[in-house]
Amino acid sequence: MKSLIAITLTLIFGGAMLTMTTSSIEPSINNAKGTHHSDKGGYINTAADFTEETAILPLLMRYATEKRVDAEPEQMQPIIELTSKQLMELPSDQDRVIRLGHSSIFMQLDGKRWLIDPVFSERASPFSFIGPKRFHPTPISLKDLPEIDGVLISHDHYDHLDKATIKHLASTSTQFIVPLGVDKHLLRWGVAANKVQSLDWWESFNLGSTKITATPTQHFSGRGIFDKNETLWASYVIESQQNKIYFSGDSGYFAGFKEIGERFGPFTLTMVETGAYDADWPTIHMTPEQSLQAHIDLRGETMMPIHNGTFDLAFHSWYEPLERIVKLANDADVKLATPMMGQGLTLKNNKPLSATEYWWRTEPQREMALAL
Repeated sequence: MKSLIAITLTLIFGGAMLTMTTSSIEPSINNAKGTHHSDKGGYINTAADFTEETAILPLLMRYATEKRVDAEPEQMQPIIELTSKQLMELPSDQDRVIRLGHSSIFMQLDGKRWLIDPVFSERASPFSFIGPKRFHPTPISLKDLPEIDGVLISHDHYDHLDKATIKHLASTSTQFIVPLGVDKHLLRWGVAANKVQSLDWWESFNLGSTKITATPTQHFSGRGIFDKNETLWASYVIESQQNKIYFSGDSGYFAGFKEIGERFGPFTLTMVETGAYDADWPTIHMTPEQSLQAHIDLRGETMMPIHNGTFDLAFHSWYEPLERIVKLANDADVKLATPMMGQGLTLKNNKPLSATEYWWRTEPQREMALAL
């Protein structure tokens, strides 16, 4: 069984591991193709220290044999259930961010409703019967969602791009914004071409009064063994009339965070990947220490750690990323927001916000589980 799970995880991670008021695309800040475009087609990471030298067979052996500690919760996690009526009745003059799980986010910005990397399926997997299974239900079901105006996709891995969710939204008036190449998946799943906007890094798209800019990350792409890096991966700068928000997608730590911070910061809120890290893949995911530094580089006011708390995707305990980032943020005097799934944050004109909830500490001994 463990071997089958290991093989499934290999497949999952790419063979290696309502009406718009205005709608426009802006030209790239850098008009020529960037160095992240491979001469052979597809896309590459360009940092000098980037490495893809993870040996697959030893990694599979780890999945098959390594003893795990608290890989998933022993009891149901607390969540705040949401209804369509609640989301539709949010004040239109408030920017609101609600974490749905893992890296899935609901936002209301400038009166419009958005989803980021929405995954509503039971598993982040190409299969319905095996692969990482969610620890908790979504705070709202897919069928109960109100009408969504825009969807942002950071890259095409299964824990960020969910076929069932996209097919459900395809019949609506939702506008999809994706990195280059990811549009091919959406078109194949029934999304109309005029509803999909593909962006290269540093390109922008306006939906109403909200401006979305795709920005660099250091990661990779692919949904199978033979399509690695055929599509681009991206983070997003999200600018409403009141706030600037950053969403990291998946990324290793790299100099791009500082460049994004210099170009676009400061940010009211940064949503930064903090989870699924490991020494065997050090340049495609960040440790909590690196996630905090990324937030500082970005010139963020408040940090919300994402990419944790929903799926088992690495070897660390499921709650370790949250415990570590809380201590690091406290030590560095960084404002942290760790809302429960379904709990909302109201963003107020670039004023710092903080809402640290220790929702993962559902058992007393968990507070002493890490030697921090």
